[in-house]
Amino acid sequence: MKKGKEVKISYWAAHATTIVSVTLVLLIIGIIALATTSARQETRRLKESLEISVIMADSVSNAGAAATLGHMRALPFCRNLRLITREEALQAWKNDTGEDLEALFGVNPLSPEISFTMPAAYSNPDSLARISKLLLSQPGVEDVATPDSQLVVTMNSNIGRISLILGIIAVVMLIISFVLINNTVHLTIYARRFIIHTMQLVGATNGFIRRPFVWHNCLAGIIAGIIAAAILGTALALAPQAGFAGLGVLVEWPVYGATAALLIILGGGICALAASLATNRYLRKEYGELFR
Repeated sequence: MKKGKEVKISYWAAHATTIVSVTLVLLIIGIIALATTSARQETRRLKESLEISVIMADSVSNAGAAATLGHMRALPFCRNLRLITREEALQAWKNDTGEDLEALFGVNPLSPEISFTMPAAYSNPDSLARISKLLLSQPGVEDVATPDSQLVVTMNSNIGRISLILGIIAVVMLIISFVLINNTVHLTIYARRFIIHTMQLVGATNGFIRRPFVWHNCLAGIIAGIIAAAILGTALALAPQAGFAGLGVLVEWPVYGATAALLIILGGGICALAASLATNRYLRKEYGELFR
């Protein structure tokens, strides 16, 4: 019992620095990953919120507009189709302007409309032009109101620039994290370089020597990943109470779950790789080189 306790304490004492260092690095990577994923989801949401209105001719009745809407359901770029009847259009005009067009003209001069949103892939000027041309060729369609093409171009340009910046930051952080974790693990194995040499002298194979170092450091990386994921999860859970309720909308829990799993795998994988490289380095050294 006492022996087991000593082994447990020695493990934590030997790998405490590694766990803390790797946790901090993984925490930063997790924040970047969540920010990048949330930015992509917000980008998709903005693109899919763009609305197109199909204005029917005056001669088209509400039933005719409903029939056109039925045909449009088969089109791949039409989502969330909604029919705005003559009466609904008149009421909306009255609510927005305060004018009663029916009392003014004696009849309802407004036509029925069909509004819909599109998948994110269609939110570009070329696709909007093709969609508008196709809809205008449909019988009973008088006009198609699409978002301003310059607005779409500007939005896509800004989104692309932000995504590029976040991607570059993520790649740089991944490289820096590997260097930092590799150095931390290397120092841990450096302290045991004479044990490695002693094991070689008694006939232990390289695989046998390497295995415990790789496993212990892999376990340290997994623990660090779990701690980093727990910190991120706690921050997200407490964000609404701290006045950051919007984080719950930008960062969904399934996305957090995937990020947490990535941190755990990344922590264990990088630490195992670093331990293998560092151990191989000392396996190739002669006894005199261990003092350098």
